[in-house]
Amino acid sequence: MKQPAGGHPPTCPHRDRAAERAGRTRRALARTGVAAAALLTLISFAAPTASADATPSRAEIYTVLNLDDQPADHVVLVDTSGSMADDGRYDTVRTTLRPFLDGLSTEDHVALFTFDSRPEPRYIGSAGDTDEILSTLPDEPSPAGGTDIGAALDRALGELDRGGAAEVASVVLLTDGEHSPSDGSPYPEATGAPWTELRERAAALGERGTELNGYALPLGSGATGAELLGDVIEDSTVLRPDGIEDLGAYLERAGDGVRVRKAGLLLAEDEGKGITATWADRRRRDVTDGTNAASVTLTSTTRHVPLTVKDLGLSVEGEPLRVSGLPSTLSLAPGESRTFDVRLRGTLSDGPLPYRRDRATDARLQMSGRVASDWERALAPDVKLQVPREVRVTGAALPLTATVGSAVLLPAVIGGLVAVLVIAWLRWRRLHRPRLRGELVLSPVYGGQLPDRIPLSGRRVELRPQVIGGRGSVHGRRRSTEQGARIDLLIRYTPDGSAGRQSDATCLPDGQVVVNGVSFSYRSEQPADRVPAANGRPR
Repeated sequence: MKQPAGGHPPTCPHRDRAAERAGRTRRALARTGVAAAALLTLISFAAPTASADATPSRAEIYTVLNLDDQPADHVVLVDTSGSMADDGRYDTVRTTLRPFLDGLSTEDHVALFTFDSRPEPRYIGSAGDTDEILSTLPDEPSPAGGTDIGAALDRALGELDRGGAAEVASVVLLTDGEHSPSDGSPYPEATGAPWTELRERAAALGERGTELNGYALPLGSGATGAELLGDVIEDSTVLRPDGIEDLGAYLERAGDGVRVRKAGLLLAEDEGKGITATWADRRRRDVTDGTNAASVTLTSTTRHVPLTVKDLGLSVEGEPLRVSGLPSTLSLAPGESRTFDVRLRGTLSDGPLPYRRDRATDARLQMSGRVASDWERALAPDVKLQVPREVRVTGAALPLTATVGSAVLLPAVIGGLVAVLVIAWLRWRRLHRPRLRGELVLSPVYGGQLPDRIPLSGRRVELRPQVIGGRGSVHGRRRSTEQGARIDLLIRYTPDGSAGRQSDATCLPDGQVVVNGVSFSYRSEQPADRVPAANGRPR
């Protein structure tokens, strides 16, 4: 909406300004998504070319982003002091402002001021009608006018501080002289407290979220006043054309700078956003037969930036499964999701004991590949896209089951264990329960009775002496000696059958021991002509 020259724009409460910005942003994002999808489709079906040719230009990216729908504020300060008439400077400024203004969007806001001894608002309103804007400029500069750059910058900051101002703003200063104010100016010098206040006002705009840049174009060798813009606006650039005829190109650079900042403001929303991958269907799969089908969804989480992942690969964490079915290169428009049918090949691992059993596990995705955007090269170095290079895995794992292991392993293991136990038992029995041979003779220590003769056979003999009485048992133990193996007798005996009087002793072959007053003589070889007595029971 245009404001008449000399008037002041109406102010709006801050929340009205925020609501207006939010509305513009939502409309722009919707248009951006449609345009980005269209551009990505065009790129996908284009004939193969060199990588440099596939990179979109900045102009194409700006079109996709609908930068023309993103408003910006432009304050243009044109010096109309008397010296601007020299060398046709003023006429050149009028001419070269046309392409600069033609490059602005109708959503942009333009405030055009001329200044000499004091600033004069010439046009305040929407861009789009270049003829109307330029028609407000005076036909020629003021012959006797001074150059009050401080007052001009004061009006520029006041314009940018209005209600409803855009988040991206620029101040363009065109002057051919130094700061030379008239008497009574609030800015009598090029330094001092008034200039400090201007700097603080410019900084306050930045603190409120305004992306403010300055562009100063000195139009003569003595145009030292252009440097003052950098003293007020921190992020300022002094463009130094080689001659007045280069002014148009430098004004175009100023316009490009605004478009870059518009793009940067939009693309900041995509910082740290990339591509995610997840299992699409999480029903349990049986891979006993070595193959099964599944689905994987890849999603771009960006709102503006198209993404491409190259050398795309998929595997399952911790399992010997191969997964096929994904393209090696995949391009996704902002917010786009694509689901691919993949094939799982292989089965689950047997584990450390590969016996036959049903095994279940949760298969977690592992993605490989490098994520990038074709926009990165075109926008660098002015706009750096913070694109995560790896595909991020999200969502739950895929349940898998399989019958794994060998059907004969468990019986074989059990059989082996039984065999080991049997061998161990046989070895133990050979050492601790060897077969007995010979004869055991029991007699009282002090004589007076006939002895009991007990033949030794089997592996254990229960003692029931008929003459001596009492009870006990005897078994052997095989021992290794320098002369060879021998079998000792381990004798346990109680004279009255009670456990309280039970005693133990070991008797060597052809040796004698006394247990509880009874002499036990171990004859390792039984006499051939002796009939075995029936007072011992082998076991």
